[in-house]
Amino acid sequence: MSLRAEFDVLGLGNSIVDVISTVPDEFLFERDITKGSMTLIDEERAQNLYSCFPDSAESSGGSAANTVAGIASFGGRAAFMGKVADDGLGEAFANDLHSVGVHFDVPRLKNGPQTARCLIAVTPDAQRSMSTYLGASSLFGPADLDPKTIQASHITYMEGYLFDRNAAKQAFVQAAEIAKAAGRKTAITLSDLFCVDRHREAFLHLIRGHMDIVFANEVELLSLYQTASLPEALEQVRKDAKFAIVTLSEKGSLIMDETGVTKIVASPVDNVVDTTGAGDLYAAGVLFGLASGFSLEKCGALGSRAASEVISSFGARPKIALSSFL
Repeated sequence: MSLRAEFDVLGLGNSIVDVISTVPDEFLFERDITKGSMTLIDEERAQNLYSCFPDSAESSGGSAANTVAGIASFGGRAAFMGKVADDGLGEAFANDLHSVGVHFDVPRLKNGPQTARCLIAVTPDAQRSMSTYLGASSLFGPADLDPKTIQASHITYMEGYLFDRNAAKQAFVQAAEIAKAAGRKTAITLSDLFCVDRHREAFLHLIRGHMDIVFANEVELLSLYQTASLPEALEQVRKDAKFAIVTLSEKGSLIMDETGVTKIVASPVDNVVDTTGAGDLYAAGVLFGLASGFSLEKCGALGSRAASEVISSFGARPKIALSSFL
């Protein structure tokens, strides 16, 4: 039997500073930005786009980092592992996480790429189009893992966006093995259709051999199992993981365990301002609920309420204490 966890959730992911700006649709067309998706860019394009982003707001981000910030906002105990450079943005990223109570103590990269940044263009329809320079964050590997923190975390949650270089893949497997040996749970989010199409077989291998919990939206899950049928995809993921959580946008979400499928309704939103972080904060609610031993219905409800709160304002982090939803 494992000891009581020091942390409810540990996130492994990209350490990114978000640069968010409201733009017209023409801005995307003129700069060849794919609407509603995430595109990886190099340092030169990152600098060019950054220079023409109007009235931008900057804050620490990254999918798993947003999720653990949400865990802390619920009153949970959260930790994060990711790579930043020894520069101003790296310091800002660390300070942001520390300020909301997230444990983050990964050594900063010296004499290498700069800290990552994600340039998020938000159009009037609230869609976010992301151009991401991964910089130092992509160099995360097994040497950056802290086994004691993994052993002390109830759930280790891994971000699909990070799952690109071989070193990161090795880190995911090693982290999962450490967690399993300590009697802890593992989880992964598929993150984006781009990630699934790029790493389908590796994702399936990781899920089947090392993951207890899988997060995906409908499109990602259909792509993972290369089917147009959601029931078929659900049946496939049921064989591969103990828990699967599938978000369906305004149609709510599904949480599936070995006993069946629990349908979760979406929380109403009066005014959708910015969908950035919706999936990240949904995951925060579900993971916090699972770590707390709540029913699947309550886990899903917390996820839906957190997602609805974050899309009601600008940015990927909650503006209120999510503990008010408990």
